[in-house]
Amino acid sequence: MSDDVEKNDVAYRASETGVKPDRSEVAKNEAANIYQDAEHFEKYGYVSRGLKSRHIQFIALGGTIGTGLFLGVGKALKTAGPLSILLGYSFTGIAIFAMMQCLGEMVTWLPLPGAIPQLAERYVDEALGFAVGWNQWYNSAITLCVEISAAAVVIGYWDHNDNHTGIYVAVIIVLIFLLNIYAVSVYGEAEFWFASIKIITIVGLIILAFILDVGGGPDHHRYGFQYWRNPGAMKEYIGVGDTGRFLGLFSTLINAAFSYGGVEMVAVAAGEAENPRKNIPKAVQRVFWRILFFYVLGTLAIGVLVPYNDQNLLDAQESNAPGAAQSPWVIAIDRAGIKGLPHIINAVILTSASSSGNAFLYTGSRYLFAMAQIGQAPRFLLKCTKRGVPIYCVIITASVSLLTFMTVSTGSGNVFNWFSNIVTIANLFTWCVICVASIRFTKALQVQGISRDTLPFRTWGQPYTAWAGLVFFSIIIIFNGFAVFTTGNWKVQDFVTAYIGIPIFFTLYFFWKLVKRTKWRTATEVDLQTGKAAIDAEYWPEQIPKNVWQKIWYWIA
Repeated sequence: MSDDVEKNDVAYRASETGVKPDRSEVAKNEAANIYQDAEHFEKYGYVSRGLKSRHIQFIALGGTIGTGLFLGVGKALKTAGPLSILLGYSFTGIAIFAMMQCLGEMVTWLPLPGAIPQLAERYVDEALGFAVGWNQWYNSAITLCVEISAAAVVIGYWDHNDNHTGIYVAVIIVLIFLLNIYAVSVYGEAEFWFASIKIITIVGLIILAFILDVGGGPDHHRYGFQYWRNPGAMKEYIGVGDTGRFLGLFSTLINAAFSYGGVEMVAVAAGEAENPRKNIPKAVQRVFWRILFFYVLGTLAIGVLVPYNDQNLLDAQESNAPGAAQSPWVIAIDRAGIKGLPHIINAVILTSASSSGNAFLYTGSRYLFAMAQIGQAPRFLLKCTKRGVPIYCVIITASVSLLTFMTVSTGSGNVFNWFSNIVTIANLFTWCVICVASIRFTKALQVQGISRDTLPFRTWGQPYTAWAGLVFFSIIIIFNGFAVFTTGNWKVQDFVTAYIGIPIFFTLYFFWKLVKRTKWRTATEVDLQTGKAAIDAEYWPEQIPKNVWQKIWYWIA
């Protein structure tokens, strides 16, 4: 029996006898095994595996449905046209699926709290772990501001008094903080219900779009694909002819990257998930179908119902109209003459923004916790409550949300746009690092003589899948601000928001590299084993459905 398993004797005996172990004792031993500092974890505490299977599945679902699908897609439609948004979201979705396959493979091998910076540190370079960890922390913290700002925009649909914006921001911040401070199971439960509302709504909207398209609405107008013919399927952007249509399509890739931001958060939850070897692969595998259904069908539905030259769409985008007024879904419903439904959709968008804010406070605090675990953030951040919440990480991350009060003086619509541009590049860097870590992980398995057949979750096409994702995301990073370099479009503000993420990331990387004089790990130096035996020894009894309804539920969750 290995040293790791000996230390985690509670989990080992449970696996041998079939007796369910004391989960808190297993968590403490697992933490001590991975970081080999039992005395420290006795002092500071440890996170607990309080996220059930249904929590993990719906966190993964919630990570793919956000304000981008309800609101942001309207900007893409106005800029590029219906076919361009369909292709742009589809291409980006394929790259996201490839990246998630890479991440799922690594996280299932070793499910750690925070995951991504720890994987980069283990498999590539300590400096890369530092860069991506702090990159993802500020990304999550600023995205928290984005979503709270979006919620303030949404409330403006009902309350046009700008003097109330600060009150709404404060209420949302307090609500999100309380959901994260008590216990991870409370966060998971909140995300379960928030995600359920989003899923029911988007499924209903896609069904409604089909009904309206075939003439089932109050006006009985059959849309078909008439707007793909007039005004057209692909709108010219900046240039003319094929060049203009290509630039329009490329602009949707940038918009889609923002919409897909947060899809990797299921990996962040791996360190606090029950039975991660089963539940994480299930969530990752379903990402493809979620992308196909929610985004591909969603963008197709919007493209057949609303022309890109619709005056309401143009006016809403130009004026940063509040809430659902910017949503092409609401514009389509208004065009069809359906009363009352826009208010329901606005309420759902509000819960969606609140849900995303809740999720990004969680992920930001766990990234900070992960950085402290690998010695790249102060060790006091490792302090956890008795319920397994890294209390100081939550407080510090939540404090960044106070930046959202900028909406009171600057305007929530403008702040939303600034923040969303900044976090898009941070997302892309994180996805690139995941692909790089996967390439090194695959190489280390080969050199260290570990068969891929032994992986708990094995994907096809590696390392070529990782290389394809890396190239795709890198191209978007380099060219995401192309519009500011075209004639008459130069704006310092646009240039800064498009590219500020690049010097931030590389400053973080080279700072740690110079201070610690780190080197890229060779394939033989990559640490594939520390802490793995303890997780292997954990025992999770199989849930056996007792009736057909439980079978259906276990399949969903």
